[in-house]
Amino acid sequence: MPKKKTNKSAAKRVRVTASGKLKYSKAGSGHLLSSKSRKRKRNLRKAGILAKPEIKRITAMLTK
Repeated sequence: MPKKKTNKSAAKRVRVTASGKLKYSKAGSGHLLSSKSRKRKRNLRKAGILAKPEIKRITAMLTK
């Protein structure tokens, strides 16, 4: 039986924390920043934690 391949697009976007949660960087901080408020840009800097319903689907992509 062939090995299961890692989905590389998912692996580049998500990291697994020590406790097993999935951490990702938020979208929207690349350009057109002058129209966004300071608060919004500051919150985009923080890493996001993936919601529980999504974890099962994404971990299946990351299995090696």
